[in-house]
Amino acid sequence: MNKKKIIIAVTGASGAVYADMLIKKLHQIRKQIGECSIVLSDNAKSVWDYELTGNSYKDIPFRIYENKDFYAPFASGSSDFDTMIICPCSMGTLGRIAAGVSNDLISRAADVMLKERKKLILVTREMPLNLIHITNMKIVTEAGGIICPASPSLYCRPANIENLLATVIEKVLKLAGFEIEAYQWGVTNK
Repeated sequence: MNKKKIIIAVTGASGAVYADMLIKKLHQIRKQIGECSIVLSDNAKSVWDYELTGNSYKDIPFRIYENKDFYAPFASGSSDFDTMIICPCSMGTLGRIAAGVSNDLISRAADVMLKERKKLILVTREMPLNLIHITNMKIVTEAGGIICPASPSLYCRPANIENLLATVIEKVLKLAGFEIEAYQWGVTNK
């Protein structure tokens, strides 16, 4: 099995629970991962503290890079990281990526993924969308990125909020190429 080298970026958009669930799921499937690096914006830390009532992001079981660390290996096109997931992705981060502004590690790593034609998945968290958001999504999509809004699926008839939110994380991990058990339309047993 070809192990993935993956970057997880967490921005200050509401939805820290998605990042927490994603990181926990990646830890569960760590046998599929060669390396997992985490970057949190300052706003992401504040939102995480507020929404998840505590700084449990400090207990993340993967290496964490500061958002101003341009010496991180994935800040360069010469690195062999193959996938980046920004979860949740704020509209500000989306806008900087769409405009090619690399003023922090998150936007620089996203720029590297696009220029090297590697997988970039943005789990956007905003509604309603204005025309600027939609235009930025179009630009990133045309550049090779994948926009995956945090829109939970109800087809699986979730029993609780965790099951509902997990549908987003499962979709993201499938898009990233991981082998996981996830709800599939028409398949009754999971």
